[in-house]
Amino acid sequence: MQSDSPRYWEDYELGKKYPLGSTSFTEQEIVEFARLYDPQSFHVDTEAARASMFGGLIASGWQVTSKLMRLFVDNYIDRRTALGSPGLDEIRWLKPVRPGDTLTAWVECASKVPSKSRSELGIIHEHWGATNQKGELVVTVKGINMVRRRPA
Repeated sequence: MQSDSPRYWEDYELGKKYPLGSTSFTEQEIVEFARLYDPQSFHVDTEAARASMFGGLIASGWQVTSKLMRLFVDNYIDRRTALGSPGLDEIRWLKPVRPGDTLTAWVECASKVPSKSRSELGIIHEHWGATNQKGELVVTVKGINMVRRRPA
């Protein structure tokens, strides 16, 4: 979500939860994603999924995380100041995501430190989360974001 003025590292508030918006899952997109990237039976075969411990088709955790990333890029980072990420520290898929589910996500600025090696950037440690339409927490992520610092 771009505003007129760039959002620099200094502008992210510690402890603030930033809404990311919502995303829904259809049976077709769950199966299509899984066929390409995670072809386990409970993601691609409705009969096998019914007989599995999940009792029905579920989305791949990688699909859930990918859709959260899309919300993160569209509704949180400033593309003019975002400098990428050195990685994620933790992903937890807490509850299955099923066809028809809608997830509502947020990201919280957990900590901030200026880069020790590059004065033009700062590091933000973030906690992401998403709940389903029942209000159940289904996924958490601990991530790291590199952001341009305000010019001196």
